[in-house]
Amino acid sequence: MQAAFKEIYHSGFRSADLEAILAAAGVTKGALYYHFDNKEALGYAVVDEVVASKVHRKWVQPLLTAKNPIDALVRIIQSESVKKEDVRLGCELVNLSQEMSGIDEGFRRRTARIYKDWHDAMAHALSEGQKRGLVRNDIDPNETARFLIAAWEGYSVLGKNSQDPRITVSGQSAVTSHLESLRPAPGRKRAAARG
Repeated sequence: MQAAFKEIYHSGFRSADLEAILAAAGVTKGALYYHFDNKEALGYAVVDEVVASKVHRKWVQPLLTAKNPIDALVRIIQSESVKKEDVRLGCELVNLSQEMSGIDEGFRRRTARIYKDWHDAMAHALSEGQKRGLVRNDIDPNETARFLIAAWEGYSVLGKNSQDPRITVSGQSAVTSHLESLRPAPGRKRAAARG
């Protein structure tokens, strides 16, 4: 799975070379086809098992255990790699979504599920943060989660297109500033506590 993921991440799904995957994994074509009916089935498994778990570990899991969702989201954003190689390749989820969603319903459904899980975790954490007085009450957690994902993924696309790590750094700064703006003003927090 990791060999297939790396090949797909570097080359795109349609250009991914099965021979390169077999060589990297050290398996035969027969062994591959024993587990997967075709290249699409392998690609689906990569999305379901590798890409989904990466997004879950990075975005969903930290939000499930976060005491403060804004602090958790800032940590996630600030931990993003700005190495040239990572910027060059972009986000694996965006790449697969852009390449395959319009032409293959299986890929579209799978990438949509990952985005939904990411969105739902973020929206839930923001909503819980509102209940604890850690997130402004005048924001819509669902719309805010959509905006944050779109902004973050947009910076990923811009960074990849420009091949400039400074775009990722700029994105970290802009998204962090927006996240900080979601905190209640100190006066509003005290007033809410008195109420």
